[in-house]
Amino acid sequence: MRTVRYGPAGEAVMLHSRVLHYIDEVARCGSIRAAGARLHVAPSAINRQLLLLEKELGEALFERMPRGMRLTPAGEVLLAHARRTLLDYREAVAAMRDLHAQPSGEVVIATMTGLASGVVAAATADFYARYPEVRISIRAMSGHDILRAVLDGEADLGLGFNVPPSMQLEICWQLATRLGAVLAPAHPLAAMESIPLAHCAAHPLVFADRSMVIHGIIADTFVEAGIKVEPAFHTNSIETMKRLAVSGDAIAFLSKFDIAEERQSGTLAFRPVSDRAFSNNILSLVRREKHGHGPAGRLFAEEVLRTLEGVVAPPVA
Repeated sequence: MRTVRYGPAGEAVMLHSRVLHYIDEVARCGSIRAAGARLHVAPSAINRQLLLLEKELGEALFERMPRGMRLTPAGEVLLAHARRTLLDYREAVAAMRDLHAQPSGEVVIATMTGLASGVVAAATADFYARYPEVRISIRAMSGHDILRAVLDGEADLGLGFNVPPSMQLEICWQLATRLGAVLAPAHPLAAMESIPLAHCAAHPLVFADRSMVIHGIIADTFVEAGIKVEPAFHTNSIETMKRLAVSGDAIAFLSKFDIAEERQSGTLAFRPVSDRAFSNNILSLVRREKHGHGPAGRLFAEEVLRTLEGVVAPPVA
């Protein structure tokens, strides 16, 4: 790893990992002699490289003090660059080694209940068939808790609806999606490609309770449409919503990602609402930015992505 800079006279000064280590260590130790002792390099060799670099840049990087060395403003800028470069280099080397490593260890994914039993469970089963040495831990929680778990390093990946944005998060995949009517394939309305909201109101409805974000989305949509309803069921359990829809005439309102497994098995159908759209939910797969992503975590993220894309565009039979 090196950057070649050409001076006015055409000489090339190579800013490579060794010189970056010199700058970093001198800044940490506060003296060339102490840096040389830690690096097992002659202080004169370190000093010579620093002087060459200062000459090339036309800037003093250190103030030579009676009792040591102190960074100049230009030195502070270069030190930040040096440390970023050294970190990126170490991560690149680790990633290259990982290419030949057999994935192992544990991957933790923080997600929501409906996604845990559908998309994530399906991805986990497929992943385990190929990489049985990797343990997958699935933790169900709210969107804010998903953010906290990923940022605090408690989870390697986060998958959820409306996860709060953060500059520290890397978005691996994101999609705006809407709720729709979820009902049994034999339901009288299932033959329709899309269902008017008023048609739904004529059947027993399953609403999320007020502790869930989707409660407001569902209730507000009926109010805006001028349709007064009294839901037959309230629950904070996605699994219960699905069970009620499977077992009879009830209609729940969920995303197609919440019922990925049931759609595949044919036990539930998803139909968009034709005359009034529910507000968007943003489904995101995230991980901590600039985090040391091991091979198992990267491979599992790819597996989850494949499963999500399969829900968006199911393979043609």
